[in-house]
Amino acid sequence: MFRCFLLFILLSTRKVIFVRAIQSLRKDTTSDRNVVNRRNFVGNVISGVSFTALSKGANAASADASSTYATSAGRRGCRTDTTPSQTVVTCDGDLRINNTDGRLSRVSAVENGVSTSSVKNPSRYSPPWSYLTQTDSPGEAWRTLVTTVNNCDPGVKIVEVSDTYLHATVPSAFPKGLGDNSVDDIEFLLKPDDNLVLYRSASRTSIFVYPLTQPVSDQNSNLKRLEGIRNTLGWARLGDPQTGSNPI
Repeated sequence: MFRCFLLFILLSTRKVIFVRAIQSLRKDTTSDRNVVNRRNFVGNVISGVSFTALSKGANAASADASSTYATSAGRRGCRTDTTPSQTVVTCDGDLRINNTDGRLSRVSAVENGVSTSSVKNPSRYSPPWSYLTQTDSPGEAWRTLVTTVNNCDPGVKIVEVSDTYLHATVPSAFPKGLGDNSVDDIEFLLKPDDNLVLYRSASRTSIFVYPLTQPVSDQNSNLKRLEGIRNTLGWARLGDPQTGSNPI
């Protein structure tokens, strides 16, 4: 009887030890799974961050590459379309609205036009105008200028006008075949304290024929339009006249 009792105690003890061992094993397995899950989660996060960083790096590299085209040097907000025979560059980021200093932009050597701000590029510079030959009133001079610009071309559109700033667009006359969306931007800036008017007229689109790195000429249409406006106003040019670029 006593032996049976001892045998019962021994079997019960082994059963308890076995059950606890199974429970411990389950806990260890669950813990291992949690560790694996955490490792997988961290790995996915790191992979996602790495992929995002690589994507941003690739995009930045692409943006840097697009901004280093020789045919868009010195210009902003450009789109470049290239074929084996020619490159077409269209830029709309050089308007005064994009300049923090409030000045008119210069005209780059790879675009057609002239500006009073292009003092370091003689082929794209044209001197300011004085309205004192007609009036000493800045307001009257400005109103006359706005009216004259509004009638300078059948396709002219006044985009923005204030007491001292005027932005208009005119369909580009040259080169031919640019399409209806190709325009020249004309900007004027009144300086009443100096009795001056500054200006900029430039074609948004430039065409480059391989292997040339100078744009196909606008036949000096931007310069001629400005001179037509000045002659209509009867204002003085404060400097030597611009002869314009050589036709290509």
